[in-house]
Amino acid sequence: MRSLHTASRPSHAARWRGRSPLLALPPALLTVLISTAPDRASACGGTFCDAGPQAMPVDQTGENILFVVDGPEVEAHIQIQYDPDTPAEDFAWLIPLTAVPEFAIGSQPLFDSLLAGTVPTYSLSTTQCFDGGSNTGGCEFICEADMGASQPEPEPEIVWTGTVGAFDITVLDGESVPGLMQWLGDNGYQQDEAAAPILQQYLDEGHLFAAFKLTHGAGVSEIHPIALRFSSAEPCIPLRLTRIAAQDDMEIRAFFLGSARTVPSNYRHVLVNPLKLDWLNLADNYKEVISQAVDAFPAEGNAFVTEYAGSSDVVPTGGIFSDEWDESVFIDAPPGDALNLLHSMGLLELFGQQLVYRHPQLRPLLLKHLPPPDGLDPDDFYYYLSEFKDQIDHEAWGDGAGFAQDLLERIIEPGERALDLVETWPYLTRMYTTISPSEMNEDPIFMQNPELPDVAALQTAQRDFDCELDGASIVTLPDGREVYIPSSPGTWPEFPDEMPWTLEVQQATMVGAPQVLLDNAPIIDTMLDAWNHSHGWPQGAGTTGGSTGTGGDSMGSGGDDDDDSDESDSGSGSATDSRGATDTGEAGCGCRSDALAPSRGPGHGLGLALLLLATRRRRR
Repeated sequence: MRSLHTASRPSHAARWRGRSPLLALPPALLTVLISTAPDRASACGGTFCDAGPQAMPVDQTGENILFVVDGPEVEAHIQIQYDPDTPAEDFAWLIPLTAVPEFAIGSQPLFDSLLAGTVPTYSLSTTQCFDGGSNTGGCEFICEADMGASQPEPEPEIVWTGTVGAFDITVLDGESVPGLMQWLGDNGYQQDEAAAPILQQYLDEGHLFAAFKLTHGAGVSEIHPIALRFSSAEPCIPLRLTRIAAQDDMEIRAFFLGSARTVPSNYRHVLVNPLKLDWLNLADNYKEVISQAVDAFPAEGNAFVTEYAGSSDVVPTGGIFSDEWDESVFIDAPPGDALNLLHSMGLLELFGQQLVYRHPQLRPLLLKHLPPPDGLDPDDFYYYLSEFKDQIDHEAWGDGAGFAQDLLERIIEPGERALDLVETWPYLTRMYTTISPSEMNEDPIFMQNPELPDVAALQTAQRDFDCELDGASIVTLPDGREVYIPSSPGTWPEFPDEMPWTLEVQQATMVGAPQVLLDNAPIIDTMLDAWNHSHGWPQGAGTTGGSTGTGGDSMGSGGDDDDDSDESDSGSGSATDSRGATDTGEAGCGCRSDALAPSRGPGHGLGLALLLLATRRRRR
């Protein structure tokens, strides 16, 4: 296992830029866990079980951020979403901070692996029963506007400036909002007067602002995650400034590597009602239900669900970093050898007549240092490079040192750092919410609680067709609830509007079980019993012939209501041993915690405002 100070490749130590002290954040392991439901027996004359549970992972679009908490230090990795049609010169974003952090290039393959290893997946294992025979079952940060500033305002002080990968970064200490916005406008950042009162809040709280732009000549294809290190006891996401560019029901997904499960401290935590999940369609209504659940009383739009909590071993590490990656071989190498060298490292593959780039930054680097001739498709140029030797731009390639340096800074160092983080921290939490601009009045802050159980990403329901039910079936949810499915129309029940979206709404604590603010289990069970009894289930109960309903349009997940300590909102989670607590300490980022937080010292965290990002569509 490597750490930053004992790396086996000392020349590739991560190059963090800024004023904060370097963190010695060590290294985790990863494999993909695959779970299948066992076959179920039937009392009928013949049974058929499908080959395995059908499964559907939920869609994973939205904003993603990874926090690593190491005592009094926090490291944040931000995946920057953007509209590929946005001109590079218009791409810009702003982050409020309480101090100048260290900046570094982040790793896109790390986010790809985090998403792949923890994606909530809903499956349905089916047992078919037959009487003999066989069968098969189956702005925009700041938008353009005239602020009307006619008198000169004091310009903000530039406290740090530098280039990190594809970004020019300037950290500003502003004396006034008009002066700050004047500087942003003069330096190519578009304006939106709606940002002024929000910026004033952050200035009143003593924040700095980090302004990001693409470096001159960089295209949007070069955009990469950015990483920041700063002193703080708690990570946080500053949504107040984000609301300037946000759409309704903006998706936010936060990952946390640490020693124990992470929970929101000033936002609510929600367990979703599993009956709202359309299990027959493998939870294809996931986003809608999450939006409804976090908006329900008393969450009121300020809440998260936990999609996964458990070992970081679930994250696949292949492709994040390889010891075969070596930038030094490109120095003084002829440009015609570049593709073969990349292929030998596993960064480039050939399939038939197609090139496959094994890192999202590789193609932009080739376009920069080995540009194709005008009118020639880049991939054709690289594939048949030996045939175009006389058209290679030797001036752009030079002696290969420039390509080697960019390969080191954009791919090798971020990958090695990412692998170190995953190999160091044993526990991974993934939380998710949707939030609208009107709800972005508080910055969510997070803390670790070592006494909470795990939450599984894979949730499997069991559907049993009984020969005596004439084509009807029973779906047993992961928490043990049984749902009668009539043969016609054979869709998931549409329960009355009174059916709650949430199983529980909780306020998390630093130790022990959460405080339950609302427990809807009794009404959920009563309504489920009424539905089942109206169809004569269990057999002999009630009368058949009740309303069959149609497929519902919402989904949820819920823990086993027999155990209030199970906080799973992707289904039931199994308790595991504690992993250790997180120390609290002096806060140091651009977030604010107010009345919802448990009584303790003021909470702060990273001030994140991702601006000029891709538009999210409203689902309701």
